[in-house]
Amino acid sequence: MTRRAAAAALVACAGAAALAGCATSPPQPDPVQLQLADLGTRLTRVERVVDNRSLLDLSNQLDAVRADQRALHNEVDELRHRLDQDRKRELALYTDLDSRLKKLEAEQAAVGGAAAGTGGTAATGNGGGGSAAGAGSTAGGTGSATGSGAGGGTAASGTDQSGSQAGGSGESTSGDDMSASSASPAAGGGQAEYQAAFDQLKSGDYARAAAAFKRYLVDHPNGDFAPNAQYWIGWTYYVNREFAPALHAFQAVIDDYASSAKVPDAMLNVGYCEYELKHRPEALRVLREVIAKYPGTSAARLAAKRLAEIRAESR
Repeated sequence: MTRRAAAAALVACAGAAALAGCATSPPQPDPVQLQLADLGTRLTRVERVVDNRSLLDLSNQLDAVRADQRALHNEVDELRHRLDQDRKRELALYTDLDSRLKKLEAEQAAVGGAAAGTGGTAATGNGGGGSAAGAGSTAGGTGSATGSGAGGGTAASGTDQSGSQAGGSGESTSGDDMSASSASPAAGGGQAEYQAAFDQLKSGDYARAAAAFKRYLVDHPNGDFAPNAQYWIGWTYYVNREFAPALHAFQAVIDDYASSAKVPDAMLNVGYCEYELKHRPEALRVLREVIAKYPGTSAARLAAKRLAEIRAESR
């Protein structure tokens, strides 16, 4: 009886130990689930790296575009500054050129007037006494001479010792001798108005200069300085980069004052305006026409220079 009880106790202890061991051992994870979790983690890392590189590339590209834009802005500003400086130098050069030409013409007019006066004195001799007056003036390329006899035995004299020319072979007109000549009634009318407008142009007040030139044309549509006034109206538009109205103003010089010395320069500036308006074929045609119609002039030389520059740009 004792042996059976001991055996039963041993069996019970063994069963309890087995049950205790099963309760304390943890369950093993599923390998498939472990692999899926690992793949998900790795995929998340890859996506994060790709996203970071794309953003970095986009940021670098954006910075490069901004740098190029700043460089282009700087170049445009520099080109505009150079263009403004070139225009100012061009205006000063042409003004000085016309001033010198007018001084030479004034001296020639004075010599011509003195010669005419000497001839009148010889013709009258001592019988009855007389006088002859020679006056030479040029305005816009025209000239006039008058002779008159008057009793009293006065000596012959030449009046108007300086002529004035509204349009020379250059592109600008100097106002230096605008106040020196008043012999011609046509030239005298409105001369002060033209001079005031031209002074405003030389000072760089283009808006007021344009308005003054327009008033001159209204008051003196057939005045000796009308071609020049029309030309400078176009110039005031051009320096302000208003190329369309500038073109129309220069074209009006060609159409309305065909015999003016300003026509070659006006035609040259029509070609410039066409080029600035991106009308390249028309600009080339006009510039070639200037060279063909007015060979040897400053307008032709400038047209040839601009043609060469346009060809160089297209290469």
